[in-house]
Amino acid sequence: MSVDVRKIVTGVEDIWHGGGPPLAEPVRRGWIACVIANPFAGRYEPDIESFMDDLKPMGLDCSRRLVAAIGGDVGTVEAYGKGALVGVDGEIEHGALWHVPGGYAMRELLGQALAIVPSTAKLGAMGTAIDIPIHHKDACYVRSHFDAITVTVADAPRPDEMMFVLVMATGGRPHARVGGLKASEISKWDGQR
Repeated sequence: MSVDVRKIVTGVEDIWHGGGPPLAEPVRRGWIACVIANPFAGRYEPDIESFMDDLKPMGLDCSRRLVAAIGGDVGTVEAYGKGALVGVDGEIEHGALWHVPGGYAMRELLGQALAIVPSTAKLGAMGTAIDIPIHHKDACYVRSHFDAITVTVADAPRPDEMMFVLVMATGGRPHARVGGLKASEISKWDGQR
């Protein structure tokens, strides 16, 4: 089964402050959304798992495009996340097809990325917004990097489409100050602490 891509949309934001003093360097967050035809739309298909293999090249391509969009240096990426928005003729399980192709693609590209890639999936009509969770790529308990970014594409997904999203960030929330494990304190290298 091949992947029928209709469009790829990318967004980038530079955050200079969150209400406090301006940062010396902004936190850059970016997202990429790939809108594809849902080959399972409108019917129940008991065996969908093999489609993940078809999505793997797209996952790598989107990961590379996203790194380029936020500056081109994988060494600056500190946080990530992923998600899927499935058109209304599909089912939520179709969004779960993105777990391996999206998550492992970012990990492969970023090198030492030990933490699970946070994820979300939902059904929605064209223009539906989806909040993609973000956390530190090496230790999911780094509280300063708990965040989310809202992604929407005006004409996606159509009822028979899916929109797969990847997110990367060069830092955590500006002026994070509510305690917890700091990125500089990661010591166990177990994906958690």
